[in-house]
Amino acid sequence: MLKEIDPEIDEIISADIKRQENTLNLIASENYASKATREACASWLTNKYAEGYPGARYYAGCEFCDEVEALAIARAKELFGAEYANVQPHSGTQANMAAYLAFLSPGDTIMGMDLACGGHLSHGSRVSFSGILYNVVTYGVCPKTHLVDLGKIRELAIAHKPRMIVCGASAYPRMIDFEGFRKIADEADCLLLADIAHIAGLIVGGVHPSPIESCHIITTTTHKTLRGPRGGMVLAKEKYGKLIDRAVFPGIQGGPLMHIIASKATCFKEALSCDFKEYAAQITKNANALAETFISLGFTLISGGTDNHLLLVDVSKEGLTGKEAEEMLYREGIVVNKNTIPYDQQPPSVTSGIRLGTPALTTRGMKEAEMEKIAYMIDSVLRKRQDVKDEVPALAKSFPIPE
Repeated sequence: MLKEIDPEIDEIISADIKRQENTLNLIASENYASKATREACASWLTNKYAEGYPGARYYAGCEFCDEVEALAIARAKELFGAEYANVQPHSGTQANMAAYLAFLSPGDTIMGMDLACGGHLSHGSRVSFSGILYNVVTYGVCPKTHLVDLGKIRELAIAHKPRMIVCGASAYPRMIDFEGFRKIADEADCLLLADIAHIAGLIVGGVHPSPIESCHIITTTTHKTLRGPRGGMVLAKEKYGKLIDRAVFPGIQGGPLMHIIASKATCFKEALSCDFKEYAAQITKNANALAETFISLGFTLISGGTDNHLLLVDVSKEGLTGKEAEEMLYREGIVVNKNTIPYDQQPPSVTSGIRLGTPALTTRGMKEAEMEKIAYMIDSVLRKRQDVKDEVPALAKSFPIPE
């Protein structure tokens, strides 16, 4: 039908399907949603306005939307062991926005990881709403080890008395000590929010500690390591539920995307399976294999390795910028993203590093041997300026994207 109605869009979509099939996707924040979750995304539920919450809608005809959202909430709570879940946020940033709106007033002080050290725009960047509306104190990583220093974070918290501390990152390759952050939050008498957008799938898979008992509020996306549709979610204790619900709707959003909420519900069901635990474990095994091979080849990794799904490579040691490395690899069919490294001297549009992640290739069934092969391909491209255009599609076709 799409091909008949809008052949231009159909052609573009078909071209991107071929791109996805024939390239090696190492972008840490991307994955391949299953056919079931994609079917839910494309369902007739996209036709329905459902402002409000199950049992309290502002439109008639929402009885089936109520069932879908109730199922998504129940599965989210079971998956994470949470007392409360709001599955309506359209993105991780909007989940963070709702959490801030629920508990903060404009001008309140928040603490979050510096964007340049691995944080996220919504954790207080001055170009984001979070840095515009709130007084932001940022923490970084140790210049030598590139690890979070809880001692320095404690000093900042005691000195600045934030209303909220945000722990979580978009480019930090090590485990996050939620319990350590909670001790600081308690001493500073403030709230603790964990943004687990990148590591949510690893948490439910049992390969990263959970923030549920340590943090007051948890936000996440539903794609990335969770392998669902693009969207967001807020988890918390039940006592905070009404505040968060009001912040999401009518605070920052109107009608929820019911077709996406249905897809989230399907994603949560998939993540509740035993297979998903094996998948999460393989993600970290693959990341470690990739990191170890890079180290053996002499590359410089930020923090010296990885505990999760991603790693950061300092390509300035190879005489390259992150932008140059990204472009060189993409021409060969290897998809990574340029990324700042801690205390980077290059601007964010250029950077000194590249970020690599293993969730998408693990979904395709690749394991440690393939990670080693890919590391050697990257070495050939970045250092030896060799062509690997034949190797990349051959490897990609050996591991087709699962339906």
